Amino acid sequence: MSRRLVSLTLDTLEDLPRPCRQCVYWELDPVSADRACAAGDPGLEKEAWVSQTLLEWGSCGKLVYVDGMPAGFVLYAPPAYVPRSMAFPTSPVSADAALLMTANVVPAFAGGGLGRMLVQGVARDLTKRGIKAIEAFGDAKFGDAKFGDAADPTGACVAPADFFLSVGFKTVRPHPRFPRLRLELRTALSWKSDVEYALEKLLGSMSPETLLRPVRPAPATRSTAG
Repeated sequence: MSRRLVSLTLDTLEDLPRPCRQCVYWELDPVSADRACAAGDPGLEKEAWVSQTLLEWGSCGKLVYVDGMPAGFVLYAPPAYVPRSMAFPTSPVSADAALLMTANVVPAFAGGGLGRMLVQGVARDLTKRGIKAIEAFGDAKFGDAKFGDAADPTGACVAPADFFLSVGFKTVRPHPRFPRLRLELRTALSWKSDVEYALEKLLGSMSPETLLRPVRPAPATRSTAG
């Protein structure tokens, strides 16, 4: 079983689950997000946000692949790039932290340690940029609403608070629904890798049809003798 962590680019953006690929919950303020959805193609806004953030700030996401299959992802950025961050009752994000917007692991891979692997990848990236911590808004009632529920538009866009707590985050501002949590990067980088065994155990009985689409192989190139 091979696993590979890569940075989000406009190319790898296509490997996000379709609902997430079309979602601009975090990338736009609530009014603009509603307008983009009404226009019928929020995916274009998502692509524009990723492009601008990559150009101005740098890497803003990680994807993990298992045996060539996209198995999970995280998105992150400075809060200034995330208009939705100011709409939470526990905002604002601390000045020394980047915001982990959302995290998602393909259900068939849940429990395999990929969430921790993704967060640790983010930690390594942000440490190189001199950022001291990651903060996130967790959903303490995750699962009560589904993606696209008009009565509760957060759906699956806000990751479970329990997930963040399970990978080392600590609550810095409590709230019955949307606590703000924080992970000091020095803590994340001290983790030992415990993913391989869990992945082997998890994937032994899985079938390909439970996964997302495979990554297309790079086209072969011709070589000429000099």
